[in-house]
Amino acid sequence: MKYFIFTLPLICGFILDLILGDPYNLPHPVRLIGNFISCLESFFRKKFPNNPRLGGTILSVIVLIVSTAVPALILFVCYQINAWFGVIAESILTYYMLAARCLCNESMKVCKAIEADDIYAARQAVSMIVGRDTDNLDKNGILCAAVETVAENTSDGETAPLFYMAFGGAAAGFFYKAANTMDSMLGYKNDKYIDFGRFAAKFDDILNYIPSRISALMMIAAAFILRYDFKSAYKIWRRDRNSQESPNAAQTEAAAAGALGLRLLGDAYYFGKLHHKNTIGDNVRKIEAEDIRRVNRLMFTASFIMLLFAAAVRLLLAYFIF
Repeated sequence: MKYFIFTLPLICGFILDLILGDPYNLPHPVRLIGNFISCLESFFRKKFPNNPRLGGTILSVIVLIVSTAVPALILFVCYQINAWFGVIAESILTYYMLAARCLCNESMKVCKAIEADDIYAARQAVSMIVGRDTDNLDKNGILCAAVETVAENTSDGETAPLFYMAFGGAAAGFFYKAANTMDSMLGYKNDKYIDFGRFAAKFDDILNYIPSRISALMMIAAAFILRYDFKSAYKIWRRDRNSQESPNAAQTEAAAAGALGLRLLGDAYYFGKLHHKNTIGDNVRKIEAEDIRRVNRLMFTASFIMLLFAAAVRLLLAYFIF
């Protein structure tokens, strides 16, 4: 029992996310981290106008330290007061680091709009969860964008945070989320961020290298459990996982494309500029709204498998350390 307590924050946080999703009307730590990044960006751009790469690197280090130290201090104080008080606090912080329910809810808005033949609403809904331009997307483009973002964010929003929290608790989850948030805000390869966001982008690539690949394998296992085409999921993952410029972006997307029998990615517009991307997967069948539900089932099942892995790691660490 004394070892099981170390797994409770992971399990409780996971369940809270499934039940509650993101609290839109309450302050969210990730949004606070984003606001902190924005404030520091203005300061360091002025401080290092001729060396944006140095300014961006210092910003990244500060954000990582502060974003990890604050929750670590909170947890230290809570556990010093009482073990169960610490478990409750860490469960809440763990819950904030997970995003499966929110990702499902937002992607289902796209699904329902498409099923209602409301292309305008579908474009608006998908624009909330993807970075590409959505104004001119047709029905297939909207569906592909939604499926792709659920598949990719299975790792970024759920399984990768669980992976790091398995080894370092909620504080490690905050460390990962801070790096991931910096990459989403600063990691663009345009004139404004190519130098300033270089450290943030590269560091995020390093952090996601292992968990993105483990997540893809868990998605293939999820395809087997759900009776999707797990053999194709494995084949397409092996073939297309390194087809994109990012070393991690296509890992779970390739597994999902194979499992669902879809061709995903390809050229897309970002901020009015066309970006050429390789496609992944085979065009076995035409994409449909139901594929958003299917990819969400993949996400939840893969996330549950990662939870089991993370809980097992926590138990082993507790046994050998304590």
